Amino acid sequence: MKARLPDGYGKQNMNKLMQQAQEMQDQMAAKQAELEETEYTVKSAGGMVEIVIRGDYQITAVKLEKDAVDPEDVEMLEDLVAAAFNDAVRTVKETAEKEMGAISEAFPGLNGLM
Repeated sequence: MKARLPDGYGKQNMNKLMQQAQEMQDQMAAKQAELEETEYTVKSAGGMVEIVIRGDYQITAVKLEKDAVDPEDVEMLEDLVAAAFNDAVRTVKETAEKEMGAISEAFPGLNGLM
């Protein structure tokens, strides 16, 4: 036997939930676009290597201290650049997770639904 709900019961809550979901989606899309354009400057190896990376993971600059460049030890330079790149990617990811998490926390009724 089906239970019958009074007319209009539940519709307001569903409409409100859908409206909140759309608002959250809009905010997340705007934040994602903002994050993709943000530049992060990350220094590694005691400041010997500096990488500038955008939120869309595009490297816009790499700067090396003269002490980091030793023609006799190219492997060290390769390791320093790899470490700096990994630090830069980690910075972008952590920032995006934090910023997007703040948006989803603003909509507690939607957590777990999206």
